[in-house]
Amino acid sequence: MACEIASITHIPGIFAGNCSDTDAGTGVTVIVCPKGATGGVDVRGGAPATRETDLLKPEETVSVLHAVVLSGGSAYGLSAACGVAEELERRGIGLDVGVCRVPIVSGACLFDLAVGDAKVRPTSVDGIEATMEALDNPGVPLERGNVGAGTGATVGKIAGPERSMKTGLGEDVQVSGGLIVGAVSAVNAVGDVFDPETHEAIAGVLGPYGSLAANTDELLRASAADMPLPRTNTTISCIVTNAKLTKAEATKVAQMSADAYAHTILPTHTTNDGDTIFVMATGEVEAMVDVVGALAVRALGRAIADSARSATGAFGLKAACDL
Repeated sequence: MACEIASITHIPGIFAGNCSDTDAGTGVTVIVCPKGATGGVDVRGGAPATRETDLLKPEETVSVLHAVVLSGGSAYGLSAACGVAEELERRGIGLDVGVCRVPIVSGACLFDLAVGDAKVRPTSVDGIEATMEALDNPGVPLERGNVGAGTGATVGKIAGPERSMKTGLGEDVQVSGGLIVGAVSAVNAVGDVFDPETHEAIAGVLGPYGSLAANTDELLRASAADMPLPRTNTTISCIVTNAKLTKAEATKVAQMSADAYAHTILPTHTTNDGDTIFVMATGEVEAMVDVVGALAVRALGRAIADSARSATGAFGLKAACDL
């Protein structure tokens, strides 16, 4: 079964696609559930750029989530979600409010304006293109690396952009019996990325001679560096599962999933990061919330590592594959 679930697009009812501008260094990743998923969210970073996160709180009345949008472009990139909503409405997907259907679209953005072209940001057109790629290519594995929201992603920036490294969009799927839990992550963190199982450094701040130093935490604790371009980092992710969850349970899974950030990124959840995790649950399989959460932590940790391993060097920056 593991070989059949190579991507979140192999989860029944889930579609995903990217729109990438490799010249400008930005892009959009969209995860769509046309029938509507139960949603949850956890925001822990100090500088988030988000859309429709309050709506996902358990006490709010809307109980479905049709899409999650992960985007570059900083706060400007939130406009991509408008395009996603427009395309979903055009296809008759959304919450029936009598006079029309309103797609429920949540999203988060990362700051990639310091690479490529700072004047080019994801637009509603990019959101439409990513949604079309997702819905018109069912079952096609989500592309990873320097694509979508990961097109301009970087890590290890505490010593300046010239000593940072290229990361991208990562993915992993975990299976236990009939339960499937997948994760997608665009990693643009202040800190360094480590393998969650071996604790080996994968990407981060480079040493003076271009080798991987992975010592952001040391530099921060020693106050040996000022943060260049503050509030310009974040790791944005989405957990997708076929589990049957309530909104409160989906929120708990999002909270548990944040452990994956602590396992793979050091330091994490800083005032200069906008770390956000969404959850989409399609409701097909009965499962204990703690089991879903444990699988989500594993999937997200591996997706974060994959974001570094699947990236390639770009914009004058090295990637893990170059070391």
